[in-house]
Amino acid sequence: MQQTINDIMQLLPHRYPFLLIDRVLEINEDATEARVLKNVTANEPQFTGHFPEMPVMPGVLIVEAMAQACAVLVMARLSEEERKKKALFYFAGIDGVRFKRIVQPGDQLIFECRYIKDRANICWCEARALVDGNVVCEAKSLMSARKVIEE
Repeated sequence: MQQTINDIMQLLPHRYPFLLIDRVLEINEDATEARVLKNVTANEPQFTGHFPEMPVMPGVLIVEAMAQACAVLVMARLSEEERKKKALFYFAGIDGVRFKRIVQPGDQLIFECRYIKDRANICWCEARALVDGNVVCEAKSLMSARKVIEE
């Protein structure tokens, strides 16, 4: 089930410059795994200061993009009725973050997310970010469903 940026914007409240994923490549049938893409481009605002001579994507933004990819997976687990209510998931925590290499403009990040479990409005996911098949970051994230956006 591929989803475009317009589909993602229906699921997540983030907008430019903080919507950090571009396309959902795949969500498996039982919504336990997803692959999500982010194109890293030189015109993103963080590269004007991080670092002008050698642009490097800040680790915190890689982690945020990873959390957004996990949020899309968690949203896919909801019923159609729950999605219509505009459930909002907050980033509640991150464990075991490891960075393996830098990410630069021109790279294409692929996030591989895996649902672990949920309990009492908290959902756990594992994720890793890859560039050209090489792991650049991995972590476990927690999402908390705290609010429904009123229309």
